[in-house]
Amino acid sequence: MESKHLWQLISFYLSTTLALLRHLVLHILTLNQSPFIIKFMDLILSVYFRLCNLTPCAVDLDDQTTIHFWVTNHRRFDRPSLVMVHGYGGNPLWQFVYQVGPLSRRFNLYIPDLLFFGKSHSKSPFRSEFFQAKCLSDGLKRIGVDRYSVYAISYGGFVAYRMAEIRPDAVEKVAIVSSGLSYTDEQRDQQLRTIGRHPSEILVPKKPDDLRLLVSLSTFKQSTLNWVPDFLLRQFITGGLVRDHNESRGYFLVLGWLS
Repeated sequence: MESKHLWQLISFYLSTTLALLRHLVLHILTLNQSPFIIKFMDLILSVYFRLCNLTPCAVDLDDQTTIHFWVTNHRRFDRPSLVMVHGYGGNPLWQFVYQVGPLSRRFNLYIPDLLFFGKSHSKSPFRSEFFQAKCLSDGLKRIGVDRYSVYAISYGGFVAYRMAEIRPDAVEKVAIVSSGLSYTDEQRDQQLRTIGRHPSEILVPKKPDDLRLLVSLSTFKQSTLNWVPDFLLRQFITGGLVRDHNESRGYFLVLGWLS
């Protein structure tokens, strides 16, 4: 039995190493056409999520909408279920890299990509947090998760709030972090006047300096990106180009990594 487990362990590391090398070679060959650093880091983080006993899966809600989840491999019924909802401009690989390890040892985790970020997509014209919440709730129901708590950050907090409103029978507890749920229109307008920039210019950075401004407004350590060269920041910006005017894919993935 020991030799069998040893062989399984060796096989896992060999297959992981080969997969990393294969993706590395493919991305080097297409370096000029794609944001290599972003794709490579996505690959590394995906491997880490797998080591945390999580598996990716896609749920088709209908012929228009697909929700991508990272889910616990083998659900344990003696553990509570926890849904983790990421914020605007990122995906769970980047934004939950510090939390997923410890939490995976205490909870059955279900971590979706919000629509128009990561690998979740829809042809529907709806773009509200209510639509996001309904799709996540329907997706969880499709994969057999009937009772769960929700942990959400930033824009994900608005989605979590709506999830609790839509499915009070399913949502047990909600933890919302860094979301301006009680942010008034007057406070928003005052802050925008202080910054002197349109929200779209901040949330969708097109230049390295725009990305630095976004991170300085969103994190406590405002000098985090001062040492990062422009060519590297352009990789993050290029890695988040929108597919069309109505969709968002994650314009500043780096934010989830640094915050």
